[in-house]
Amino acid sequence: MTQQEFIERENRYGAHNYHPLPVVLEKGEGIYVYDIDGKKYFDFLSAYSAVNQGHCHPKILSALHTQAQRLTLTSRAFYNDVLGEWAEYVTRYFGYDKVLPMNTGAEADETALKLCRKWAYKVKGIAENKAKIIVCDGNFHGRTITIISLSNDPESYGDYGPFTPGFVRIPYNDIPALEEALKDGDVAGFLLEPIQGEAGVFVPDDGYLRKAYELCKKNNVLFIADEVQTGIGRTGKLLACDYEDVRPDILVLGKALGGGVIPVSCVLADDEIMLTIKPGEHGSTFGGYLLAGRVSMAALQVIKDEALTENAFRLGEIFRSRIKAIDSDMVELVRGKGLLNAVVIKPKGGKTAWDVCLALRDNGLLAKPTHQHIIRFAPPLVINEQELLDAVAIIEKTLKLM
Repeated sequence: MTQQEFIERENRYGAHNYHPLPVVLEKGEGIYVYDIDGKKYFDFLSAYSAVNQGHCHPKILSALHTQAQRLTLTSRAFYNDVLGEWAEYVTRYFGYDKVLPMNTGAEADETALKLCRKWAYKVKGIAENKAKIIVCDGNFHGRTITIISLSNDPESYGDYGPFTPGFVRIPYNDIPALEEALKDGDVAGFLLEPIQGEAGVFVPDDGYLRKAYELCKKNNVLFIADEVQTGIGRTGKLLACDYEDVRPDILVLGKALGGGVIPVSCVLADDEIMLTIKPGEHGSTFGGYLLAGRVSMAALQVIKDEALTENAFRLGEIFRSRIKAIDSDMVELVRGKGLLNAVVIKPKGGKTAWDVCLALRDNGLLAKPTHQHIIRFAPPLVINEQELLDAVAIIEKTLKLM
């Protein structure tokens, strides 16, 4: 079959809820992916940061294969010999009392919202059904009905109402707006992304996270960080919140937690918060299953053993400086931290960010636009300096020819 035939078959039988770049991939290794014709590409999306450890990392695949031959799923109806080990590993890795495992980032965010509300009623003493959670404009926390209730993006929430109440939306990166919202005594939590990825890698001002955290502490409100995309080394720190020494009351993780092999997500919190949920009040058939535990521990160990966080920090500095130096009218702005970066594209001669991504594909590099005019560049963290420079050369060549 040709690439076009693969694309037409997917469009014929699959829902049209995505608009993929027209390339059909069949193999991946490290920072590279290959299409069905054998052409090799730099992967500069990393499955939206789910593949921080690179494609098909042998240590992660080994953990998967070994566990898959023993036992894969028991549900939480019984104990198993992996979940406790994983829970100890993850809580020590990130420094929390307890962890609640789920599968996808959206599930983890839903869990965090439920946990915050439980805490509001059981600990803070807010009257039943009155708890509010502050969220930010430009957020992206997933696609469930409750989560799109937080969104101000019509593509996310359009024609899906009625929506879940109990949320107060304020501008991102706006401390006075947060101060005003916190005057309401029924506020239980503040949920945010330390860097807004889907919004186009929007990095807040220095000090924003620290000030927001301190305001939450002052008002007895939980600071909830969605680090599904920014966590696990992507931004050059283990967590993006680490840049300002902020320890979230509730930490939400996913994507790279499964090493790009299987969906793994979780919520971390201390006992006062986590133990408000009792048996039977929340769960998932696959949340915390044995394969997830083994794969997740291997994925996190790779981050440490290969110093991928430090690599992301160093190469991110090089990437931004090199991209900013490109002589192109289309480069309007470059921003990011670590290896989570974005280039704001200024249309030229009728050509947009989508056209740039098509040209990048033709030249051997895969990236994807977000919000029509922004290209996100986020390679696997296993990339080395020479590979990064080779990729930058492709980006420069492409932009100069547009």
